[in-house]
Amino acid sequence: MATLSSRRIALLESRHSGDLATLVRRLGGEPVSAPAVDEVPCHNDFNVFLDGLVERRFSLAIFQTGTGIRTLFTEADRRGRLAQVIDALRHTTVACRGAKPQAVLRRYGLRPQVTTAKPHTTQELLHALAHQDVAERGVLLVHYGERNVEVAEALRQRGARLEEVCPYEWALPDNLEPLTAVIRAVVSRRLDAVLFTSQIQCRHLFQVAADLGLTHALATGLNREIVVGAVGPVCAARLRELGVTPDVMPGAPNMAALITALAEYFDLVDAARGGSDRGRGREARDL
Repeated sequence: MATLSSRRIALLESRHSGDLATLVRRLGGEPVSAPAVDEVPCHNDFNVFLDGLVERRFSLAIFQTGTGIRTLFTEADRRGRLAQVIDALRHTTVACRGAKPQAVLRRYGLRPQVTTAKPHTTQELLHALAHQDVAERGVLLVHYGERNVEVAEALRQRGARLEEVCPYEWALPDNLEPLTAVIRAVVSRRLDAVLFTSQIQCRHLFQVAADLGLTHALATGLNREIVVGAVGPVCAARLRELGVTPDVMPGAPNMAALITALAEYFDLVDAARGGSDRGRGREARDL
């Protein structure tokens, strides 16, 4: 079994930071946690969701993240309207991007009629929605930490009467010291790997680095000295936009697969000692 052999692994995950750190420890690594994102509820959008569903204004509801559903359902429950929302969704065509929103819906006895194929990016969502008749119909699009402009515009161009809800926004954590410490550790070569589990983590890390005047040093360190792991193609694409080539991307876009792929990567590095450890300047290894 591949291990991490006491290597120091920086984790930028926020919601599941404890779970991810446990996975790293199980494989013999040393986790360095630096949450990069706060999810701030957007209370102004809740009424659009609640009233629109209960009044049956939507023939199609599109959920892009599990967190979005949980946030909306928690607020519906707080207002004593959860049963109404669940009943309304039973009479609405529901589309989900990826497994996480599906899992949340199942807890409430709901099943989506429209689902996406892997790797569950915007393109797969648009493909899945292509077969839905949305012209002159009410469509609810539930965003995540920022609005998915591409999906919204595609639906409007097809004639949908679109209403958009953003249950939460992505923000930098109030305490930036852990992120600052990770950036300085990358620059001074005191880490073995940095793992990115969402594209917003990439942006926030470089935003903090820019404030420190260390953008170039961070990119250089990630490209030359530190193994970089990206959970999936969206995350990997954002890293490339920021000038960083990821080394590891798992075949399945989830955290457990990312940790396993990282351990397998290090095993290959250890087996090839004597040559170049990193072999930079290539696409991410798909393990």
